[in-house]
Amino acid sequence: MSNLFWLTEAQMARLRPFFPKSHGKPRVDDRRVLSGIIFINRNGLRWSDAPGEYGPPKTLYNRWKRWSDMGVFARIMEGLASDGTEQKTIMIDATYLKAHRTASSLRFEKGGRGRLIGRTKGGMNTKLHAVTDVKGRPIKFFMTAGQVSDYIGAAALLSSLPGADWLLADRGYDADWYREALQDKGITPCIPGRKSRGTPVKHDKRRYKRRNRIEIMFGRLKDWRRVATRYDRCPRVFL
Repeated sequence: MSNLFWLTEAQMARLRPFFPKSHGKPRVDDRRVLSGIIFINRNGLRWSDAPGEYGPPKTLYNRWKRWSDMGVFARIMEGLASDGTEQKTIMIDATYLKAHRTASSLRFEKGGRGRLIGRTKGGMNTKLHAVTDVKGRPIKFFMTAGQVSDYIGAAALLSSLPGADWLLADRGYDADWYREALQDKGITPCIPGRKSRGTPVKHDKRRYKRRNRIEIMFGRLKDWRRVATRYDRCPRVFL
């Protein structure tokens, strides 16, 4: 196939510091396996549909599963995302990710609990909460079931927020407790007030216009088909 994806040597040089040490028998070619994993996730393929150039599909899946359990991919994403971020202003928002039938089958209670999949008006969904810098580069992720309120994600990410002067969010995050918690951390909230509020809440409208960059980030993230549609039952593997 002419459209196969291959990591460059420069990209591999940035990734290698995050790799776990190999004990005993040397690992299969890291560049080949990781390129295959990226190709699968970008194109939304089943692991069994991996092109032969990337090696056995089981090798790709085992590496994906094992390194996911070890937190290797999470460290890679956090390390790359934190490199050169501008955190004077941060943003928070959430988006829905469609859960495929293979991930959302909850017939048996044994595997149904803890999958972080919930029923919404749009069907079975997972909700991805994210914090980004002012340029829309992701800093932190948190995942919940689709029907869970944005407040849950905001509370979960509160303690891990980086030191910043401003936080931008839409009116879905307009709550007195959240504003007070941000101010206790030295962060000024730039959040429009809900229409149901009796007293209007002032916010910096000019600064708030930058919030579209987190929406752009979500759009680019969903270009990866196995992100936009969740096929994995295990939430940890999917995240």
